[in-house]
Amino acid sequence: MKPCLFRLFAFLCFTSLLLSAPIYAQQLETKTINAEPLVKKINRTGKLMFKRTLNLSFKSGGYLQELNIDEGDSFAKGQLLAQLDIEELTAEKNSSYARLLQAKREIKRIKTLLSKNLSSQQALDDAITSVETTRARHKIAQYNLTKAQLIAPFDGVVLARTTELGELQSPTQKALQIAASDNNLVVRVALTAEEVNLVRLQQKIDVNLTQLGLVTGKISKIPAIADQQSHLFTIEVLLEDLAVNQVVVGQLTRVLADVTTDEFTYRLPLEALNSVDNQGRALVMVLDANSTPAENYHQQAFSIKELTSEYIYLTAQENSRPLTIVTQGWQHLALINGQTLDDGQ
Repeated sequence: MKPCLFRLFAFLCFTSLLLSAPIYAQQLETKTINAEPLVKKINRTGKLMFKRTLNLSFKSGGYLQELNIDEGDSFAKGQLLAQLDIEELTAEKNSSYARLLQAKREIKRIKTLLSKNLSSQQALDDAITSVETTRARHKIAQYNLTKAQLIAPFDGVVLARTTELGELQSPTQKALQIAASDNNLVVRVALTAEEVNLVRLQQKIDVNLTQLGLVTGKISKIPAIADQQSHLFTIEVLLEDLAVNQVVVGQLTRVLADVTTDEFTYRLPLEALNSVDNQGRALVMVLDANSTPAENYHQQAFSIKELTSEYIYLTAQENSRPLTIVTQGWQHLALINGQTLDDGQ
């Protein structure tokens, strides 16, 4: 049995007890229901994360001489975070510069000899090539020296430190992992295919955080394909106005959203439900159009769209007419009218 029908069965068992009571003790209560867009709720667990992180490493090898930051520390853009021992790199830069000067002097010497027919054009060409090669090596030495420092590219926080003072660093070896502190907090939450079709970019979403309670974010990322294993779509909700020092990154959060769909339904209180027919449709006591006397009520069948602990949502159309339904005392009408069933909406 479907969960929806099981809950209806339990409810109907309760209402059947009411039929045994004196029918005149039950007062007749009605309510007019309009067709309205179906609002679906998304209630999922997400995780607060940094949207982007950056791994910092040195371009050249060398021993770590200076480390000005540790895990959890904040820093400012342009701040020196760490530096290698630059003695060897400085020597390499000076050596390459000396070779460059020597190569330039060699060109002058060969030009002088060539003017006296004591050298060749080939020798001059080789000297010019040597200058260009030596200049390129000098630029590389200068670049390596500048990259012996890790400079903060933005305001942020250190997430991880994977090195110690005095350790030998190698190129591509991660020394620090950092994250920006501005507009860099997101909640990642996995949605089903049905749920992801209900949301859109820039849509506002409520997020329940441990320290702050409810905060509002907006959807900044919706993937085009589902995860290969879970078959879920992990969206990102950007929390723009939230500072890093206000929260604990990595905490679980509750993501809440009310999404208006293109589907229309009648939302009825659950007590208005009379029964369920053998096709799984809801039976409701409805007033005939343009009628007021009680004898003009009849039982009508509707397809069930959604069911909650308080309401039952019946399928409708955008142009469906309002319904006047009996919410209390329908058992009395059912006994009088013989529970006439009318298909259609």
